[in-house]
Amino acid sequence: MYAWYELSMFNPFRSEADAFRLLIGAVAYLSAIGLAALAGGVWAALIVFIALTLAIIVWWGTTRSADRPPPTRPSPHAAGERRILVVANETLGGQKLGSLIEERSRDMKTVILVCTPALNSRLRYWASDEDGARGAAQERLDASLERLRSLGIAASGEVGDANPLQAMEDALRTFGADEIIISTHPEGRSHWLERGVVDHARERFAVPVTHVVVDLDREREEAHH
Repeated sequence: MYAWYELSMFNPFRSEADAFRLLIGAVAYLSAIGLAALAGGVWAALIVFIALTLAIIVWWGTTRSADRPPPTRPSPHAAGERRILVVANETLGGQKLGSLIEERSRDMKTVILVCTPALNSRLRYWASDEDGARGAAQERLDASLERLRSLGIAASGEVGDANPLQAMEDALRTFGADEIIISTHPEGRSHWLERGVVDHARERFAVPVTHVVVDLDREREEAHH
């Protein structure tokens, strides 16, 4: 069964202070509308509601634009080798992904860093309980690294942030990748595709991004025939 949750949600709270400010803002927002209704009736409350809502929308758009990070450039590395950052989770053991990595490693020295974002449920994410998700991701990562090394491919790995874009950003700070390979489930079963992770990665990172679709169900069926 595919995990219903493959991409960590956007968390608007970077800290408890942010959550407290949001609470205070909500109270002030509702209080202003209530006071307007008491002082001037329904129409006054409606005018205040529209004005405050538009102001919040403008503020939110400005804040999101300011928070959007510039394109990330990976750190440099030695000449004469290819470095590939592989980002996958449940599809990490797929044959299609393994074949692509093996193909990329044939013609020159290749170093692979496998980054596995830790999948988590909504409840555990908001509760900051990531132990189970990280443990499952680590098991998949260990199995993948063992397969790659058995093929003679220089590979290392890490369990990354639950947000795949943040996981890529973190990895590229220390790993000078020439290419990023993102592996997902097929369309319709992949939350990463639904949320545009591949497109956002191509906009955000200054290296080629290759997307590989791994259909684990089909691979299992073909293996049984």
